[in-house]
Amino acid sequence: MMMPPPESKLSLTAPEKAILVKWVRQGAEWKKHWAFIPPIKALLPKVQNSDWPENEIDHFVLHRLEPMGLSPSDKAEKRVLIRRLSFDLTGLPPSLEEIQRFEEDQSANAYEQLVDRLLASPKYGERWCWEWLDVARYADTNGFQGDPTRNMWPWRDWVINAFNQNMPYDQFTVQQLAGDLFPNAATDHILATAFNRNHMYNGEGGRIPEETRVENVFDRLETMSTTWLGLTVGCSRCHDHKFDAISQKEYYQFYDYFNQTSEEGIGYHGQVAPILDLSPPEKIEKVAKLQKYVDEISTKVADKELHKFPRSEDLPASESAAAADLDGDNLYALGYTPNQRNPYYIGLLQNYYQERDPEYATLLKDLKDAKNNRDQQSSENLQVMVMDQLEHPRATYVLERGAYNKPMEQVTRNVPEVLPDLPENVTNDRLALARWLVSREHPLTARVTINRYWQNFFGNGMVKTIEDFGVQGALPTHPGLLDWLAVDFMESGWDLKAFFKKIVMSATYKQSSKVTAALLEADPENKYFARATRMRWPSWMLRDQALRISGLMVDSIGGPSVNPYQPSGVWEEATFGKIKYYQDHGDALYRRTLYTFWRRIVGPTILFDNASRQICTVKASRTNTPLHALTTLNDITFMEAARVMASRVLNAENGDKARLTMAFELATSRRPHVHEFNILEQRLQKLRIEYSGSIAEAKKIISIGEHPVDLALNTTDHAAYTALCSLLLNLDETLTRQ
Repeated sequence: MMMPPPESKLSLTAPEKAILVKWVRQGAEWKKHWAFIPPIKALLPKVQNSDWPENEIDHFVLHRLEPMGLSPSDKAEKRVLIRRLSFDLTGLPPSLEEIQRFEEDQSANAYEQLVDRLLASPKYGERWCWEWLDVARYADTNGFQGDPTRNMWPWRDWVINAFNQNMPYDQFTVQQLAGDLFPNAATDHILATAFNRNHMYNGEGGRIPEETRVENVFDRLETMSTTWLGLTVGCSRCHDHKFDAISQKEYYQFYDYFNQTSEEGIGYHGQVAPILDLSPPEKIEKVAKLQKYVDEISTKVADKELHKFPRSEDLPASESAAAADLDGDNLYALGYTPNQRNPYYIGLLQNYYQERDPEYATLLKDLKDAKNNRDQQSSENLQVMVMDQLEHPRATYVLERGAYNKPMEQVTRNVPEVLPDLPENVTNDRLALARWLVSREHPLTARVTINRYWQNFFGNGMVKTIEDFGVQGALPTHPGLLDWLAVDFMESGWDLKAFFKKIVMSATYKQSSKVTAALLEADPENKYFARATRMRWPSWMLRDQALRISGLMVDSIGGPSVNPYQPSGVWEEATFGKIKYYQDHGDALYRRTLYTFWRRIVGPTILFDNASRQICTVKASRTNTPLHALTTLNDITFMEAARVMASRVLNAENGDKARLTMAFELATSRRPHVHEFNILEQRLQKLRIEYSGSIAEAKKIISIGEHPVDLALNTTDHAAYTALCSLLLNLDETLTRQ
């Protein structure tokens, strides 16, 4: 037998076979996979063009380019740089005032001052929060068919604040994974652990609670692994895999860290215990009293059942029930085995006893009413799902093929053998695991983090497979740079803002995105960073851009999610008519997309190429389809932004020349060239003619959306400029990172 078989056309070539033979003769030393070796901060490599590097990043990039015969691209123009910087660091375009200030500042440190202003902006936290929400699979509902609403937005606000305060990434990690286990944990520490509860929650009828609970633990483990380890461990829940660094047994040892919460897997409502109640103290106390009342009645019901209806001995299945040829109203024969005590049989027996014992029936009714009262009050409170730790540990087993009801070998928690050991003399719990992840000896966390954030600035990571640093993942294009930055990140105190500043201060980042035919042929994917990466802005940034440049955006930070414009019937169609979308009005329509309500089974309709928020996502997809243009050309949000932008331009300037220049600059952050201005002017004149001949159409286009119409403006002019602004919002340069 030959593998791969000859017909596969994947057989090794003679030179490849020779390499293997040589390796065997030399002792066949099996080296540890690169990602599992701790990074080191090597000396900066020497380069021929010593004038180009502006910081350490550039030395590594140029060292890779020079042997390939490639040279870096020219530096981008100031207006390109401020637009790129503003989007990259805050998710928003620069204002005209910011552009003018930067363009007129000829000081040597003008660029660095701009960087510092953007890093200090509260918009910075909102921009980087979005990326983290994708990682954390954040949404405002539980998912599945019922898709009930949950309150996780306080955790979202915690993330915004953490980024704006530049919380060290190691603390950011530990608090979210195990803040509840801090000695004397503060409310914020417990709230942070909502990260672990952002998963979907299956509360559908007939769902087995333990199955749901186990699936949730799987999700927590695999989210942690993808986020901090860059390892895909999902296969290991079912079997050992020769390509995975983690065996099935090690998977469940890892799993044990997340298997010790009091969660029971029963989730018919939005919030599922354990929860953190962030309501005023008096409301929390009211729920506590209602719970105490529920407990008291539950005890009475249990006592009644135990004393009046004692359980008989378990009989063999063949003898547990006998059919008798008898008559009478009180005759009720039911046979079941002990392992059949499910809700159906329990309910059947309760109905039987209620019919024959009025006192028992009254107790059950009181219990039901008390629970409904408690649940109603709880639903009005601001409760967030968080983590806790069982007082008595739950046993963890290897599960046969991941099946919740097929336990095999019992295991105790531990970290995988391929990674460093936990420190000695520590309590081996989730807190120890979180601290272990951000220890200086850990080979993965800093590398994975650096690589994931790097892609936001350059389009790709140095390791292309952002989610997979394992043996089947891609090799790093710049291993020395990745390791240097990882160590520097840890040495800086896990300072994200310092890392971002290092990136944007580099000559590598400041390059133009213009590409020659030779460069495109040598490096079509820009893996070696000889130019800036040109790519479509994410759809959420496009919506925010439209709101910002029109003047519609409401800048308030935090708070409950909002319901902006959405086509009618979308929620109803997805939920069989059970859930209706109630659009908000006023300021809620114009908040950043970060605050848009996210229904798990059907996300915001204005977005495309976005994470589903059903699982951890560390790399967004990029597509180019007509759906993009159909959205930005026709969606009410973009059309309303165009008309309000037109109103802004008409009120700010006199004469078409100044107005057209301002509109173009708002959209692209630069002034139009002469030929571009001529095209705009010609188009404006055609639009004026069209709308002067159809005042009804003119009134229609300037009435889109709920923002008040500026009645002081000439209807024809307003309509013409609205259509022109819509065109500008859809320019490739407006939609694309240059």
